[in-house]
Amino acid sequence: MSVNDINAYGLVIGGSLVIILSYFANLLAKRTNIPSVLVLIGMGVALRQGLNAMGLTGIPYEGLVLELLGTIGLIFIVLEAALDLELKKEKLPLILKSASLALLALAGSSMGIAALLAQLMGMPLFQGLVYAIPLSIMSSAIIIPSVGGLHHDPKEFMVYESTFSDIFGIMAFYLLLENSDVASTQSVLLNIGSNLILTLAIAVLVSYLLVWVLQKITSQVKLFLSVAVLLLIYAIQKLLHLSPLILILIFGLMLNNHRIFFPGNWRIFRRQQEEGRFVHLLDDKRMESLHHDYHLLTLESAFVIRTFFFVLFGMTVSLAALSNLDVLVDGLLICLILFAVRLVFLLLFQRQQLFPLLYIAPRGLITILLFFQIQSSYPEYLSPAFDQGILLVVILVTSLVMTAALIQHGLGIREIPREPDTAALSLDLDQPSTGPAPSSAAAEDETGT
Repeated sequence: MSVNDINAYGLVIGGSLVIILSYFANLLAKRTNIPSVLVLIGMGVALRQGLNAMGLTGIPYEGLVLELLGTIGLIFIVLEAALDLELKKEKLPLILKSASLALLALAGSSMGIAALLAQLMGMPLFQGLVYAIPLSIMSSAIIIPSVGGLHHDPKEFMVYESTFSDIFGIMAFYLLLENSDVASTQSVLLNIGSNLILTLAIAVLVSYLLVWVLQKITSQVKLFLSVAVLLLIYAIQKLLHLSPLILILIFGLMLNNHRIFFPGNWRIFRRQQEEGRFVHLLDDKRMESLHHDYHLLTLESAFVIRTFFFVLFGMTVSLAALSNLDVLVDGLLICLILFAVRLVFLLLFQRQQLFPLLYIAPRGLITILLFFQIQSSYPEYLSPAFDQGILLVVILVTSLVMTAALIQHGLGIREIPREPDTAALSLDLDQPSTGPAPSSAAAEDETGT
C-alpha cells in the first residue's frame, strides 16, 4: 500500500473514526481514572503499527500538519484559558499566589532540568533551557478535566496555576528563542521590554476594535471571521518576532470582562437608559451571547485539535525507546526534579494543601507542541543526544502519578462543573459582574481532553 492509494473518502472515514474514538476515550477516562491523553497516544501508536503492517511507512507532510495543528491548538488553548479568567477583587490573593507558584516553579524546574541536561548530555546552558522550558510547563488540558473531585479551594488553585503555567511557559519559550542572538544581558532585557510594549500596544488596539466590531455585526457568520482575523494578526506578529500570544490573551480577557475594559461606556449606558435613551459602544446582552458562543467554539475546536494532535504524536512515538535504560533513567531524573521543585514552592505557598497537589503536575499538549516547534522552526538547537523517548517517559510518568494520587485520595477524575462563581479568575474594579454564560454540560463532557 502506498500514499497514492489513500483517497479523500479514506481520510474522511479515518478522521471521523478518530474523533468518535476520542469521545469514547473521554468516557473511558471518567470510568477508569486513566487520562484520555494516554488513550489517544496509545491510539496513535496502534494506528502507526496498523499502517506499517499495511505497508504505509510514511505520512505525507507529517511535520507540516503537526506544526499547523500546534499553532492553531496553541491559539485555542490560550483563548480558552483567557475566556475563563474573570477579574474580581476578592480573587486577587488567589490569582497572585497561583501565578507566583506557576512562575517560580517554571523558572526553578527549567534551571534544574537545563543543569541536568548539561551534565548528562553536554548541552550548553542555553540549549538546555530550550529543552527544559517545555518540560517544565504543566498541562491544563489534562489538569482541568481531572481535578473536579478536589475541594473548592485546591480545585480553583490548580485550575489557575495550570492556566498561568501554560501562558508563562509559552511566552518564556518564544522570548528565549527570539533573543538567542543578542550579545549582552542588557540588550536582552531591552529587546524583551520593547517587544512586550509594542506587542501590548498592538494587542490592546486590535482587541478593542475587534470586540466592538463583533458585537455590531448582525450576521450569524462572525465567530470564524474573528478567528481568521486573530490568526492573520498572530502570524504577522510572529513573522515580526513579536509575542502574539498576548493578543490572544487580551482579546479573551476583554470578551469575558467587557465591563472592566469599557467602564465609561456602562456608566453612560445606565444613565441614558434611565432617561429613556439607548445606545453606545457595547450591548450587554450581545456581549454575554458572544462570550457564550466563543466559549463553545473554543471548547469544540480544542477538542478536535487536541484529539488529532495527541494521535499524531502517538504515531511518531518509537516504543523501542522505552526499552532503552538510559532513556528511562533520564526521564525519571527529570520527573524527580519537577516534583522536587514543586514540593519546595508548594511548601511556601500551599503548605496546608500539600497533598495531593504535589502530584498533580502532568505534562501534555503544550510540552509536545513546543518540542515539535524546536524540530520544525529551530533545528539549530536540536541535540542528537536527547532521545524523544525521554519526552514520552515524562508525559507517562507525570500523568500516571497524578492518576494514582487522585485514586489514592478517593477523588478520581471528574469534570469541573462550570459555575459562574467558581469557573474563573476575577478582578472587578467598579461593580459586580454578571459572570460568563455557563457552557453546556454536554459540551464540557465532550471536550475534556
